[in-house]
Amino acid sequence: MTILVCGSLAFDTIMDFEGRFADHILPDQLHILNVAFLVPALRREFGGCAGNIAYGLRQLGAAVRPVATLGADGQDYLQRLRALGVDVSAVRVLPQHYTAQAMIMTDRDNNQITAFHPGAMALAHTNPITDTAGVRLAILSPDGKQATWEHAHQLHAAGVPFVFDPGQGLPLFDGEELRRLLELADWAALNDYEARLLCDRTGLTLAALSQRLRALVVTLGEHGCEVWQGGQRTVVPGERASAVVDPTGCGDAFRAALLHGLANGWDIVEAARLGNRLGAIKVASRGGQNWCLSARSAAN
Repeated sequence: MTILVCGSLAFDTIMDFEGRFADHILPDQLHILNVAFLVPALRREFGGCAGNIAYGLRQLGAAVRPVATLGADGQDYLQRLRALGVDVSAVRVLPQHYTAQAMIMTDRDNNQITAFHPGAMALAHTNPITDTAGVRLAILSPDGKQATWEHAHQLHAAGVPFVFDPGQGLPLFDGEELRRLLELADWAALNDYEARLLCDRTGLTLAALSQRLRALVVTLGEHGCEVWQGGQRTVVPGERASAVVDPTGCGDAFRAALLHGLANGWDIVEAARLGNRLGAIKVASRGGQNWCLSARSAAN
């Protein structure tokens, strides 16, 4: 059975700043902010939430089909996905546009500043979900606003259960729109900042939101995650990482595990435990798609 992953395919330009952002940003001068950071290390990686989640699902042996758009510069990405065994039949190439680009700068405390050019992703709504035969589950990861809205309605109409994962795209929606998307979704996954923003936008607590879904998961980085079901919270402790190298894509690795567990009928708390484990494995590698899940790490 296939898992659909709606969201971005992007190229990540990742820069490492050896200092701390907080030492260079003056809080009382934010109205005239003008800073520059020297970044000795720079690399380009395959990324985007849909690409990272698809990579994680393939590490777990799952069949996955991204629903996404690439630009004219995306042929290398298509070849990579095919080499990973990913079904690319729902990836559309838009030759008049660039592939989405993320410029990510990380400081020594793993704080990040990101600039994102949506490119072809801005037209993801022109790539509708038309084939759900054999699809067991889906996720709406960060995407263009119209694409998120239309894909949510298309999945709901097709009877495909899905995880709502708005991520960085959450501020695009007002409270009424978010409440409607949550009505269509079966689960939601957010980090702690996004969860606070969701509560602020909808006027609902996490306990109340969880009563409208099968479950709501809030990730807490190294501290693990919270699983909310029926208004009740379960804290799932984090896993110790062998090294903390790069947080880019940790949330996507977590979501791959969550989807894998849900697709196989696991209790969501157990799926979240695997998510914490994969996040800890991923943070020890640079980039969103360079970590490897060994048989031993999957079993432990």
